[in-house]
Amino acid sequence: MMCADLVDVEWHDERGKRKTTVANLEDISAAGVCLQLEDELPLRVTVDVKVGKTEYRGVVRYCVYRDFGYFAGIEFGPGTKWNARAFKPMHLFDPRRLSS
Repeated sequence: MMCADLVDVEWHDERGKRKTTVANLEDISAAGVCLQLEDELPLRVTVDVKVGKTEYRGVVRYCVYRDFGYFAGIEFGPGTKWNARAFKPMHLFDPRRLSS
C-alpha cells in the first residue's frame, strides 16, 4: 500500500550508540515498509519503527540515495506484521484500485 505518515526510527550504530531520526513512511505491507529519510541506515541493522503506541521491528535490506533523500527497505522480523486495525497511516492508497 502506498502511504504517507511520519514515523520515528531507532537503531544502534556500530559502537552501540542509540540513534534516532524521523522518517516519512512511503509504503507498507504485511512484510515490511519503505521509509524516506535524511540519514543513511546501515544495511542489516535492526531498527524499530514507531508511530504513536505502535512499534514494528525489522532489518534494513536496502538503503539508497535518490534525488533528495535516502530510501530504506525494512523487512519485518518474525512475529511482526502490519495490520491496518493496529495502525492505519494518515494517507493510505491501494494502487490495485487503479486497475479496477
